[in-house]
Amino acid sequence: MGGEAAMTESGNTLRVFYDGACPSCRRDRRQYERLAGRAADQVEWVDITGRDEELKARGIDPDMALKELHVEDQNGHIHSELDAYILLMSRVPLLKPLAWIISLPVIRPLLSRLYHRMVTNRLERTGRMP
Repeated sequence: MGGEAAMTESGNTLRVFYDGACPSCRRDRRQYERLAGRAADQVEWVDITGRDEELKARGIDPDMALKELHVEDQNGHIHSELDAYILLMSRVPLLKPLAWIISLPVIRPLLSRLYHRMVTNRLERTGRMP
């Protein structure tokens, strides 16, 4: 599974559970890796496709994993939706200001609604809505 990490524990690494069957998700991953530079080495990308039991074992609902990004931090805590994006982006100096903006109380609820609307539209359009 070229470049995909197994669901294993490791030091200061974030584990990102993403929809590898989604072209825009794969594109977002490549863009993150390009912007992150060496920081990308501390991110394990786990394609959620066909891994329902492994997700459940980590406390992640497989249907929610399709609808929201999930990131496991180095302490084993799972962050989802915008919290996951904030955690992931805060590791990259270029993206750190964006992570801060996303976390603002005025921006966050609006962005959350937009995010869910976009994901729902994508899943409905591709016939993958759980």
